[in-house]
Amino acid sequence: MITISILTVLLALLIFSALIFIHELGHFIAARKFGVTVEEFAIGMGPKIISRVSRTSGTRYSLRLLPIGGYVSMPGENGVSDDPNALCNKSVPARMTVVCAGAIMNFLLGILVMTVIVSTSPALGSTTIHGFEDSASSQATGLMIGDTIVKVGNERVHVANDLVYEIMREGTSPIDITVKRAGETVIVPDVRFPSFSESGILYAATDFYVFPEEKTVESVIKHSFYRSVSTVKMIWESLIDLVTGRYGVEAVSGPVGVTEAISETAQTGGLSGIMYLVVVITMNLGIFNLLPLPALDGGRLMFLIVEAVRRRPVDPELEAKIHAAGIIALMLLMAFVTYQDIAKLFV
Repeated sequence: MITISILTVLLALLIFSALIFIHELGHFIAARKFGVTVEEFAIGMGPKIISRVSRTSGTRYSLRLLPIGGYVSMPGENGVSDDPNALCNKSVPARMTVVCAGAIMNFLLGILVMTVIVSTSPALGSTTIHGFEDSASSQATGLMIGDTIVKVGNERVHVANDLVYEIMREGTSPIDITVKRAGETVIVPDVRFPSFSESGILYAATDFYVFPEEKTVESVIKHSFYRSVSTVKMIWESLIDLVTGRYGVEAVSGPVGVTEAISETAQTGGLSGIMYLVVVITMNLGIFNLLPLPALDGGRLMFLIVEAVRRRPVDPELEAKIHAAGIIALMLLMAFVTYQDIAKLFV
């Protein structure tokens, strides 16, 4: 049954457009910083809806019909150019910065939104155990009230959110928990947690409660940073899980699936839920774009690294062909994922 409303679609388009704008703005600012000629700054793809050429810089600013992407067009991106300010005629470090700037802006936006979420949260959770659920298996296997958990397995934890994430991911089998207890560091071996299954994947659940942490400028900064790091780690590990087979291809979502997620989040999680979803999407966009795949920023970065090592660029025609093949592959993947997302709406 289709549950996506027109309002949800508009909200999703607004979020996608804003994140694409931020990403392309990163490329644009870096290009301007290094004096690279920018021919066009476009949000969206396909036919132009609005277009204006700057009298001072000559850059065309465009809003295009299809809200599925955007670009900053610069001479010399895919070959040689006679323009002395073309991208290809800038130093390798300058080109690397321009290529990575979009993803960096996505990460910065994610941290900024996360800071707003943390600042407006009614309470911040510590990693110190306040109490246990009835018949808690973690208490029965060694954890105690007052323990401050510092490691789950080999992974350090700093705030309640990354503590819950690490237990959820790694606690499906008995695991060593490192705690601070009465001023000493103690390793509690083979702690057990209750588990549950979701979409055929096994997760562990925390069966204890933690003390709240006083909200100060320092604690807000700490929680914002570590929650952002935890989100990036979650996305990266989910990608690894997809490649290694822990998650099936059905777990991949495109714009339609994300729109449905926004609809569900708006109904159950309110504004804070939507804001966290924005954090996940923008961090995801940053990570995905830095993957070393043709046509992505990460693919272009790999060619620049090869150029830096070889001290001469890869043949521009060969690089252009590789990126073109990458674009075709990405479009096919997008079509498959979109079909899959639409099919799920009718299940």
